Amino acid sequence: MKAIVISRLGGPEVLEVRDVPDPETSAAGRELVEVQAGGLNFADLMAVQGGYPGTPKPPLVSGREFCGVREGDRQRVMGYTQWGAFAERVAARSELLWAVPENWTVEEGAAFPVNYFTAYFAYWKAGLVGDPMSTVHTSPRVLIHVVAGGVGTAAVQIGKLLGVEMYGTSSSDAKLARVKGLGLQHGINYKQRDYEEAVKELTHGKGVDAVFEMLGGEHTAKSVRCLGDFGRVIVYGSATGQKPELDTRLLYAKGASVHGLWLTYLSANHELMKNAWTQLSTWTSQGHLHPVIGDVLPMERAAEAYRLLSEGKNFGKVVLKIT
Repeated sequence: MKAIVISRLGGPEVLEVRDVPDPETSAAGRELVEVQAGGLNFADLMAVQGGYPGTPKPPLVSGREFCGVREGDRQRVMGYTQWGAFAERVAARSELLWAVPENWTVEEGAAFPVNYFTAYFAYWKAGLVGDPMSTVHTSPRVLIHVVAGGVGTAAVQIGKLLGVEMYGTSSSDAKLARVKGLGLQHGINYKQRDYEEAVKELTHGKGVDAVFEMLGGEHTAKSVRCLGDFGRVIVYGSATGQKPELDTRLLYAKGASVHGLWLTYLSANHELMKNAWTQLSTWTSQGHLHPVIGDVLPMERAAEAYRLLSEGKNFGKVVLKIT
C-alpha cells in the first residue's frame, strides 16, 4: 500500500510517499480501515521534527486521524490512532472508530476526531461541562488561542452550545471575521495589539475563566495573567516549539491553576472517550457541529500541507486525500 512516510527527522521535506507493507491486524481489538482522507495536526509536525513524545524513530507512517471504510462491514468510519493514519489502510482500535454522520464528506470525517475531542476535553478540564464552575457572571469567559485553526474552530462551535463568552486570538482580521461567523464574540489580532491588554480591556479588568493554550514559551505565563479569580489555563500543545515559561508564584494571587491535556493519554481511557463521544455525537446528530475545512491536498503534496500548517496559513483544517 502507499503511505506518507517520515523518512528521517527534519522539516516537511523529509516526507515521502512510499510503498509499505499492509498494517498488522493480529492484535486484539484492531480493525482494518481503508483510508480515504487524513486530518493534519500540530502533533504531526512535531512528530516529523522528533518532538512528539512516544513516536517511534523513522522511518514510520505519519498521521493521527483518518476517515474511510471499515473492511469488516463496509461502514464509513472516522478514527484516531498514534501514527500510521496517512496510508491506504490502517489497523485501528475498535473503540477509537466512530460512525461518520450520513451527510458528511470524507474530508469532514477526517477533520473531526482530534479537534473535537481536544476541544471538548478542554472545556471539561476547565470545568465547563459536566460540573460547571461557579462564576460571578452569567456566561463564563474563555480565551481561545489560534482560534481560526482546527481545534479553535471546534472550540468556538462547542462554546456557542455551552453559552460561553469567547475571546479568540489570530494573526488576521479576515480569519477573525470568519470565526465570528461561527459564534466568536471577541476577536483579537495579536499582530496589532497585545492580547493580554486586550483581554484586560474587554473584560473590564476581570479576566477570563479559562484559556485554551497551545503556543508555549512566554504565552503560558501571559495566559495565566489573562485569568480572573480561580481561572484555569488548559495547556494542550506548544506550537511555537518553545518550552512553556511559568513561575508558579503567578498563580497564588488569583487562586489560578494550570492543567495539562494530552489526547494521546486520554484516548486510552475507554470510559472517558465513550462519555465524550456520547455528547459530541448528540450535538453532531442535531446539526450543531460542522468541521471547518480549509485546504484539501493529495498525499503527493504532503510537504506543502505540512508547511501550510507550520506557517499558520490555514483556516480550519488541512486535510490530505489518501485514496
